[in-house]
Amino acid sequence: MRQMNMSILRKISRLFLVLFVFVSISCVGRRLTKANVDEVSEGMSKKQVESILGPPTELDNKDFLILKKTTYLYRQGKDTVTIVFKDDKVSEKQSTLTD
Repeated sequence: MRQMNMSILRKISRLFLVLFVFVSISCVGRRLTKANVDEVSEGMSKKQVESILGPPTELDNKDFLILKKTTYLYRQGKDTVTIVFKDDKVSEKQSTLTD
């Protein structure tokens, strides 16, 4: 009986360990920070921006006859970051981050 209880305790301990690791890993990620936004510069591609900031919260595409405009919007709490691409290159950025 005692051996059975120890076996159950080990299984429960392992379950908690696995859950802890899973939660820890899921909390790790790119955070929207002023330093990261400052890394984004004019002329960068969408892929370069996403490698720094991650995928956008919202995406807006507009195709004009002579120009393609894409806007990436990132939200984190009350803060927002807007990155505007013209012909798939960063043309402007705006941020309310105050880090």
